[in-house]
Amino acid sequence: MPRRALDNPLVLAVLGLLLEQPAHPYQMLAELRKRSENHAAAINRGSLYNIVQALAEAGWVAARGQQREGNRPERTVYALTPAGHQELVHRLDTQIRTPEREFSRFLGAVSYLGALGPDGATEALTERGARLHERTATDQQRLAEALAADVPRLHVIEAEYALALARSELAWIDAVVADIRTGALTWPAAPATPLAP
Repeated sequence: MPRRALDNPLVLAVLGLLLEQPAHPYQMLAELRKRSENHAAAINRGSLYNIVQALAEAGWVAARGQQREGNRPERTVYALTPAGHQELVHRLDTQIRTPEREFSRFLGAVSYLGALGPDGATEALTERGARLHERTATDQQRLAEALAADVPRLHVIEAEYALALARSELAWIDAVVADIRTGALTWPAAPATPLAP
């Protein structure tokens, strides 16, 4: 298995799930999709199986028997090994301590915001802000419900962080839209039309 499979950001999520309890890859996939829309978009069954295979080859997880549910085929259940636990702790420590510039699709799009023109940029940012505001309100309600149900705050700390990021993005969007409307953010003269092929 190529080393790059161990560099996949989902390795941390898989090791974290197996810290909680042994599982077979299908259970891992279902749990990752349940917990995070980001993981749901980023993972498919084939890539998860490749990651689990790479983790087993690295000695970070080990097969702990088979499990059968109904008429489904037997599935191999994996558990975290001591080396896997050590790797999980190392990765967590490193990723928490070391801020990295993470490139998102939105950041890439914002780099070319000028191509939309002032009206198009205002419209697009306003719509994104409305959608983000709606999602943030829903996420805030879910977080409040979890805390009201006595879920320990540490178990939902990632949801709290995601809300803080979303609120920060909303504040930035509002400020940029205000700057476009007041003229504080200006557009240069229109560039020449691209040449036709």
